[in-house]
Amino acid sequence: MSNFAQWWQHLPEHMNPVIFSIGSFSLQYYGLMYLVAFAIVFVLASYRLKRESRFNMDSEKLQELMVAMILGIIIGARLGYVLFYNFSYYMHNPLEIVLPFDISDGFRFTGIAGMSYHGGLLGVLLGTMYFARKNKIHFLEITDLIAPCVPLGYTFGRLGNFINGELFGRITERSIGMYFPQAPGIDLRHPSQLYEAFFEGILLFLILWFIKKRVKIPGAMLPLYLMGYGLFRFFIEYTRQPDPHLGFVILNLSMGQLLSSGMIIAGGLVLVYLKRKAQD
Repeated sequence: MSNFAQWWQHLPEHMNPVIFSIGSFSLQYYGLMYLVAFAIVFVLASYRLKRESRFNMDSEKLQELMVAMILGIIIGARLGYVLFYNFSYYMHNPLEIVLPFDISDGFRFTGIAGMSYHGGLLGVLLGTMYFARKNKIHFLEITDLIAPCVPLGYTFGRLGNFINGELFGRITERSIGMYFPQAPGIDLRHPSQLYEAFFEGILLFLILWFIKKRVKIPGAMLPLYLMGYGLFRFFIEYTRQPDPHLGFVILNLSMGQLLSSGMIIAGGLVLVYLKRKAQD
């Protein structure tokens, strides 16, 4: 085996998820990646506002929108995890829904452990709806602005998962496999976090960024994002280890696949509606 292959397979074992520690308090890369993700979305959206006159927003309104989105994703992602992935547990331990510390070994600030992308998406949409109504800006105009920017920011969220060694993939014998210290056993596993970072992040960003001016249906960027993410996530889930307390939910499909299927269907229906509306 080459030195590179050995380095690659054991890379997760050598990564420290902690940025710094002060006594029993520690800050992890996962929380930092959220900040990086929102900063990237803000920069990309600001770039579009300066170069595309079709959006009825300015920098100040964009900052207000980002605050609404940040609150939406944090609240939505947490509640989504509670509802979709571990409802029974949190009903018996309700304080842990909002406790942002892991107290099993001192106070380690990690962000709130246990976040759901699909819950975060719903939270962002609700936050955006609130902002749109408050500022009398059409909701779909906002999503046309933001949706192409989101995947690149999302990339860093998955890199945070990778550095944390969490959400690892299923067992594989392929050379791309890695040893994850938190995984049970000593088997090579798919680095599914990196698959998601590339396909749901970088590739989806390039696709949406390329077509953002070519799609003539007002509001179409949101359903295109929903379908694109849902499609990539559905197939990548075949390499990702299901949550141990859930396993496969229906027909050997994971919860992530079921929720992503809903995204694809919802995106398709919205796109058909918008297309017919534009033709009327």
